[in-house]
Amino acid sequence: MSGPLEGLLVADFSRVLAGPYASMLLGDMGATVVKVERPGKGDDTRSWSPPVDHDGVATYFSAVNRNKYSIALDLDAAEDRVAARRLADRADILIENFPAGSLAERGLGYAEVAASNPGIIYCSISGFGSANDLPGYDLLVQAMGGLMDITGDTHPTKVGVAIVDVVTGLHALSGILAALHHRDRMGEGQLIEVTLLGALLSSLVNQSAAAVITGESPTRMGNAHPSIAPYEPFATAD
Repeated sequence: MSGPLEGLLVADFSRVLAGPYASMLLGDMGATVVKVERPGKGDDTRSWSPPVDHDGVATYFSAVNRNKYSIALDLDAAEDRVAARRLADRADILIENFPAGSLAERGLGYAEVAASNPGIIYCSISGFGSANDLPGYDLLVQAMGGLMDITGDTHPTKVGVAIVDVVTGLHALSGILAALHHRDRMGEGQLIEVTLLGALLSSLVNQSAAAVITGESPTRMGNAHPSIAPYEPFATAD
């Protein structure tokens, strides 16, 4: 089936969840997605099991990698870097979540790619931004950003899915779609930077607004709501 993004090429240099989630949704909309993986290992989530499907593929990997082609490239090998650069130069969209500066060292940073492909929409996903080399993981940001502190009853509790990665992927998708619209009007690509921490703080909505405006930190309330009652599960007769 065709989709609204049919004809666009996505070079997906990301791994694990946030970037692959965004590129998968682009693929769902009709874009052609080429996923770049490490030789011999592939995406980290290929080994995140159980469970696995009847072919032995980790369901975690399958959850965010449908509608994609895959190519194995060693970006530390000169020949494979040439192939990766050819892909980047043909792409409409590039998504990556490498440590800050590491793709630039391999000739695949935004400045290098945009020099030969000025229409590229280059989306970088990181924990805390390109000026910070701290690694960022969903669980870490759930704790650092305050989500774990308002979840649960007595102890900080993580959400049952990697929600920060998912929200970050959606923020990345929003930025990419806006950049596509900008390119259609102005004929130029853009660099998009999305962070796990920024996406989480955005998603805290009423809780973060309360903290910023009143200076009081929200607290854990179990299933209760800080502003609305009744707004929680209740035991019923049936």
